[in-house]
Amino acid sequence: MNEDQEAGEPASDEDVRDELPANLDTTAIATPYLFPNNSRRRIPGVLYILIGIGCIALVASAGDDAVMVNGGVSIAGIALIIVGLYHLQGGWDLSFDEEQALQAATRQVGFPVGHASAQLGWRGFRSRPTWRILLYSNEPSPEHRGLVLVDGIDGEIIDHFSEHNPEDWSAYQT
Repeated sequence: MNEDQEAGEPASDEDVRDELPANLDTTAIATPYLFPNNSRRRIPGVLYILIGIGCIALVASAGDDAVMVNGGVSIAGIALIIVGLYHLQGGWDLSFDEEQALQAATRQVGFPVGHASAQLGWRGFRSRPTWRILLYSNEPSPEHRGLVLVDGIDGEIIDHFSEHNPEDWSAYQT
């Protein structure tokens, strides 16, 4: 602190230093980020099915005079089995990562890509993983932009849209 700050004076712009929190500093990362795979859904799916089977077996073995085991336990068992089956069928193996999806999207839009962003989403009842790739052309003020949907399992281009960039970037030119 300098003398002005001790007297209650506000700090000047030269004295203020912004610092990125350690958990957001990407320069400290030694290994590439590995996106979590959807196939992890299979583990809770199997557990739900086993617990559901256990609930139904408990109702079957408890008999009619059981106080704590009733029809609600069998309904819970059936519900757990249904949820477990849904998890098993939605546990797709994400074999097409974001770098491969970006390469496929770049080939699809037909212009040199500068900035791009990848987001993983899911489509359909079966929750099939789909990469949503937003791309801008490689000029200082991007002239084109595009959106490409790439299947996360086999890399198929599901849909794409590209256009002349309608945004006005003139205020940001130096």
